[in-house]
Amino acid sequence: MSIDRDTFENTSEDELEELSVPDQVLGFLAANDDRAFKAREIASQIGLDEGAVSTALSRLKDRDLVEHKATYWAVTDDTERLDGYNGYERATALFNQRLGTEDKESWREHAPEEPHPSVEDEQ
Repeated sequence: MSIDRDTFENTSEDELEELSVPDQVLGFLAANDDRAFKAREIASQIGLDEGAVSTALSRLKDRDLVEHKATYWAVTDDTERLDGYNGYERATALFNQRLGTEDKESWREHAPEEPHPSVEDEQ
């Protein structure tokens, strides 16, 4: 998408820099690393076209940054692999800036005591 010259000259580089579709997808999956999603669910959550998300997921899979099983996608649990991907860092920083950093203790305080019915009991 193009921008006018006035916007180009009067907007900071940070404001002009947008995350790529793969970065947005990976950022969403990383923020929800305890779940797996269908491509259409990801697209709906981040406000992108399902086709673009599907293409991004395939590219991320080729780089071993996401895992795919049946119709579900999840971020890899290989933290070294994620740390080596510079888009992950940018996506995390952007989501933290927009939404605030995650407070896991706060999540635990509000988490249900019983697992969701869709989660298989591993015990």
